[in-house]
Amino acid sequence: MKILLTGATGFLGFRTLEALIEMPEVSTIIATGRILKPTHTVDHPKVNYQLGDLTNEAFAQKLVNQVDYIIHAAALSAPWGNYSAFEAANVHVQDNLIKAAQQNTIQRFVYISTPSIYYNGHHRLNVSEADALPTKFVNAYATTKRLAEIALEQSSLPYVILRPRALIGRGDTVIMPRVLRAYDAGRLKIIGNGQNLVDLTSVANVAEAIVLSLQVDDPGLNQVYNITNGKPVYLWKKIRLVLELMDKELPAKKIPYSLVSNIAQLMEWKAKLTNGQEPTLTKYGVGTLAKSFTLDISKAKRLLGYAPKVSTDEAIREFVAWYQNNTMNL
Repeated sequence: MKILLTGATGFLGFRTLEALIEMPEVSTIIATGRILKPTHTVDHPKVNYQLGDLTNEAFAQKLVNQVDYIIHAAALSAPWGNYSAFEAANVHVQDNLIKAAQQNTIQRFVYISTPSIYYNGHHRLNVSEADALPTKFVNAYATTKRLAEIALEQSSLPYVILRPRALIGRGDTVIMPRVLRAYDAGRLKIIGNGQNLVDLTSVANVAEAIVLSLQVDDPGLNQVYNITNGKPVYLWKKIRLVLELMDKELPAKKIPYSLVSNIAQLMEWKAKLTNGQEPTLTKYGVGTLAKSFTLDISKAKRLLGYAPKVSTDEAIREFVAWYQNNTMNL
């Protein structure tokens, strides 16, 4: 196998690289991203870093020409921003890769999507891939990721689409670091009753799902899969664990969800009327901290052979150890 891995310089990307180099059938991995960071670099003979901008069609074509498998993990992922930026990063890049793949003998296209497309502002439990999607997506990120899914589904390429939920573990620069920054700034408060049930997913488990996606045959091919740890947890209990492992204490005070949501709505309106910069609070961000949101992974278990191996607590302890050793480099 000769594999193109986009987003290889990010959290999921470099952990996927670590999994891919262990596969005997993999001979070469073209690893692409924007910026190579020491904390997220894999030095191995199989890995060939070629950095650049995938919105450039010629660059995308050049990369795809060297491989027979594509793992597309790169994305612009944020709760706020200009639609055109998300469209370029998530839709146009997908189009470039699909076009190049159609012109080559690509045997498999594995796309990393998002369960954000399920979010509707309400509690949602055990959501399956077959459940109806919202008539309007929560933000530009979710909208453009779904458009990218559709483009791949309609491409005639052999594909697997994964929707992993809330990645945590060694190398996380997004979820838990954002929580820690809010805590250090004195802004971390329990929203709602603190009993919301969610899925947190070890990045190692997602990397394993990607490996399985490269190997699966019919009927597991040309499918969409939810990927989680398979054991929902109380979000604020796990946030408390992260803080305790770092000798910090979660404030006991709880703030009503309706109050924070209304404040977030006002902040969003102000941002849209002024400079457009991401407000301190967004309705989506508040919702992820207050609403229950879990996924059904029975399809991935049945067709993909997916079996989560790393528990949520193991992933949390892995993150804390890594973060404490690398804070100055982030």
